[in-house]
Amino acid sequence: MNRVIYRKTSPYYSTAVTDNYLDILTPRPIDKKPDDYLYVLEKKYEHRPDLLAHELYGDSGLWWVFMARNPNVIEDPIFDFVSGISIFLPKKDTLTENLGL
Repeated sequence: MNRVIYRKTSPYYSTAVTDNYLDILTPRPIDKKPDDYLYVLEKKYEHRPDLLAHELYGDSGLWWVFMARNPNVIEDPIFDFVSGISIFLPKKDTLTENLGL
């Protein structure tokens, strides 16, 4: 039996895998910190959380962090990621701490 192992940066890292099937998603919360940056999303990142994650954190695979940190603003990580919305951006140190990077 091959066990699928996801990277620590993956939204699926904490989710169980049984017989190579991914279980129901176990959400990975991102701590709210007083020094999180309130950011108004620019047009160049519309529908592209991967681009913003790459620019901020050097890893486009962290696209899901914006949804996890802003669940009341972003339900769909692609189609709710539109220019003009205000979201909190966690610092890289927060991700290092929360995700064990």
